[in-house]
Amino acid sequence: MSIKLIQERLNSYNCKSELEEEHVIREITQEVALAALSRTDFFKYGVFQGGTCLRIFYGLNRFSEDLDFILKQPDSNFKLQQHLQSLSEELEAYGYKVDITDRSKTDIAVKKAFLKDDSIGKVLQLNHAGKTGPIRKIRIKFEVDTNPPIGSQSEIKYLDFPFVSSVAVQDKPSLFAGKLHALLCREYVKGRDWYDFLWYTSQRIMANYPFLASALKQQGPWKGQDIDVNLEWCLTELEKIIKMIDWKMTTEDVRRFVRTAEQPSLDLWSRDLFLTQLEKMK
Repeated sequence: MSIKLIQERLNSYNCKSELEEEHVIREITQEVALAALSRTDFFKYGVFQGGTCLRIFYGLNRFSEDLDFILKQPDSNFKLQQHLQSLSEELEAYGYKVDITDRSKTDIAVKKAFLKDDSIGKVLQLNHAGKTGPIRKIRIKFEVDTNPPIGSQSEIKYLDFPFVSSVAVQDKPSLFAGKLHALLCREYVKGRDWYDFLWYTSQRIMANYPFLASALKQQGPWKGQDIDVNLEWCLTELEKIIKMIDWKMTTEDVRRFVRTAEQPSLDLWSRDLFLTQLEKMK
């Protein structure tokens, strides 16, 4: 019965390629993992954030790989292991044979774990994956920031697959602030960041600037500085970055995370497009 639920969920996506099918299997696994965490007290302390949060709960079109969380309150003694055990048991009930490795270190604030599974694809009926070679193993990274910047806001969202469950998630202004921090501070250009920027600006979402200011002070080129972070400051700094990027090359990072029907829109990426989109933040 549990495998049937996974199969029906996979069929509902109507995948058009091997890559899409692999992304969907990972996404289904992410949803099962979130539901499993909701059976524990994890969301009493943790809040879901990042690209996968934006996709599952707010409708972002691109696929995402990892599960990222922050704690509601800093806690250097937070242990991820007890929650991973519950996660493993729930996934096994749905036909997975998972290997979950806790890579957390006591002296590092961001706790990490890795989930790997190469079994679920072998028991599902697939239309594309595995036709030309072995089905790739599912890999999902878990990260929990135990010393997050201050000022994040959250809300409760609900999953209805594989069962009804509640998840504490960052609200859209806080998620946008986190994405702006990545755009301003990441040491390399990541196309997925800019794809998300297009989504946020098209939705006319206002960033949580106090949260962004706290994140900038904690990590990045402005670490330790008390700068006045506001809309005008962001517009100035983002414009500088947009004008320096090789946009044709940047699309290649995001292309494999976008479904076939949306691929042509990536060919429109240019400096002018993103400068125009920047105006929508005003």
